[in-house]
Amino acid sequence: MSKIAFYTLGCKVNQSDTASMEKLFRTAGYQVVDFAKEADIYVINTCVVTNMGQRKSRQVIHRAIRKNPQALVVVTGCYPQTAAEEVRAIPGVDLIIGNQERASVVDLVQKAGAKRVDTLDAVRKLDRHTAFEELAADSETGKTRAFLKIQEGCNQFCTFCIIPYARGPLRSRSLKNIKEEVMRLVAAGFKEVVLIGIHLGAYGKEDANNYTLTDAVRAALSVEGLERLRLGSLESVEVEDDLLDLMVKDQRIQRQLHLPLQAGTDEILHSMHRPYTTEVFSALLRKIRSKLPDVAITTDLIVGFPGETDELFAEGKKFIEQCAFSKMHIFPFSARKGTPAATFPMVVDEQTKQARAATLAKLDEASQVRFCKNLCGSELSVLFEQENNTGIWEGLSGNYVKIYVRSEENLAGQVKTVKTTELFQDGLLGICI
Repeated sequence: MSKIAFYTLGCKVNQSDTASMEKLFRTAGYQVVDFAKEADIYVINTCVVTNMGQRKSRQVIHRAIRKNPQALVVVTGCYPQTAAEEVRAIPGVDLIIGNQERASVVDLVQKAGAKRVDTLDAVRKLDRHTAFEELAADSETGKTRAFLKIQEGCNQFCTFCIIPYARGPLRSRSLKNIKEEVMRLVAAGFKEVVLIGIHLGAYGKEDANNYTLTDAVRAALSVEGLERLRLGSLESVEVEDDLLDLMVKDQRIQRQLHLPLQAGTDEILHSMHRPYTTEVFSALLRKIRSKLPDVAITTDLIVGFPGETDELFAEGKKFIEQCAFSKMHIFPFSARKGTPAATFPMVVDEQTKQARAATLAKLDEASQVRFCKNLCGSELSVLFEQENNTGIWEGLSGNYVKIYVRSEENLAGQVKTVKTTELFQDGLLGICI
């Protein structure tokens, strides 16, 4: 039995893609082992959203080649999709696959293994004729949450972002297949399914039937036995009233929305080609919170975008504080070759970017503490995932707060109501009731 090891860099969609490939290889009789161990085949699923992601992708590729020079090395994902020649030129890489053809990955590996002369290039051009690959989600036992990719590609073309070039145009999983996959995951014992995509809010928009994300959510909720449903990252302008009304009506949809803001001033948002203003974003937050008072709203932010002066950063920071996010993911701007922003003037130096990131990190820490304090004393539904070394069980509430309880019972995979009592580590401590 051939041993195969996987390494994933980047986003939840990448992690889902890797899990789907692992399932294909297990079904074909391969033994999946940890990447740290010696294997016959190494698969590196790469990321290029930042320069650091691309650099780390190259480092992991070289690590696999050094670990076992005789192994078959497969590089897949956004790096070969955007820079096939560069990846193909790395000595020791046997097969490159982009963000399509993953359904054929087992056959391609076998073909590359039989050849072993030149690098086999299976990168395909992504265009409007490219179909959604309806790969099965990972249903490996022992996990509590399943990630189901229902959408691929992006047509937004923000000036800083390479993802539309790496992932191609919009394409979506069929409603029928969404329901079938959720049924399979529930049957496998998963209590929570997370719907994810590259541009999740654009689900179905490329289809003449004009399906929406709300239709996809309804398809998932129609599955008997599904206890919790969570949504991945959404563009704020795509959070429609019917989706919010469904969240109010059906408590199985978890009270968390991830809405990437990216910048807190209209000047920078316009330069980024983001599809909203601060006023539009703020109005949406007010509407969401009026309907869902206990909702957690998390976000992504970029600091040091070209043209972001000290005055604009200060103005943006003030707006970000007003948004009262429960958690923020902060990224210093990374110029990606081939994107418009890579050529913009008024470049912010690295030291300033790091200082601004640190400033927002402090704001993020305070925001998380404030959100947790507001929940202290409340009763929350918690899906428990693991026990830490101190005999304390850790889980996630519906509004994406880490909850800890002391229990001698094995709580893994169980949904319990927890009375929260105090701040603890990066979340709240409580007792099961």
